[in-house]
Amino acid sequence: MVCLIQEFYQQHSVWLLPVLIFLARVLDVSIGTLRIVFLSRGMRLLAPLCGFFEVLIWLIAIGRIIGDLTSWVYYIAYAGGFAAGNYVGMYIESRLAMGLLSVMIVTKKDAASLLQRLKKERFGLTQVGAQGVQGKVRLIYLIIRRKDLPRVSRLLRECQPDAFSVVNDIRDVAGGVFPLDTARLERRRRLFGGLRKGK
Repeated sequence: MVCLIQEFYQQHSVWLLPVLIFLARVLDVSIGTLRIVFLSRGMRLLAPLCGFFEVLIWLIAIGRIIGDLTSWVYYIAYAGGFAAGNYVGMYIESRLAMGLLSVMIVTKKDAASLLQRLKKERFGLTQVGAQGVQGKVRLIYLIIRRKDLPRVSRLLRECQPDAFSVVNDIRDVAGGVFPLDTARLERRRRLFGGLRKGK
């Protein structure tokens, strides 16, 4: 079996090795992107773990290039993998939607409908009157889970499409009011309810 693998590799190394280098680079850069996200969110276990695998994969990929400095195809595969890895890493991070965000909304119009909708969906918020350059404004401040941003954006488009809004990452909070994740609660209820019945 090992002989067959070695024979296959020798016959197809012209295209197989650049593909492997490309994939290794995509993987290590994607892990590196997640490592930076974990660092910024203070995840002390996941960040070093990602760093270990990121460097290990990078060493394997760079080792293959140094082994054959004459092949320009390896350089293209390495650079292409780096570029693609950035894209893949950002995509994975957006799908994970981890962490918290602060949302500040500034509006000159009556915000009653927006406030009512936000409260109905159980978002904790703070509102104050403020003075802007063009007169009095209403300032609404929320701390939300990253995965809830599309919901807040939708409500903002529907109720206050002309409002000014700012979204920032938050590392940590204490206290606050967050909407219940009903789908997650339902999954837990079914899982633990089924376990109890099984007993």
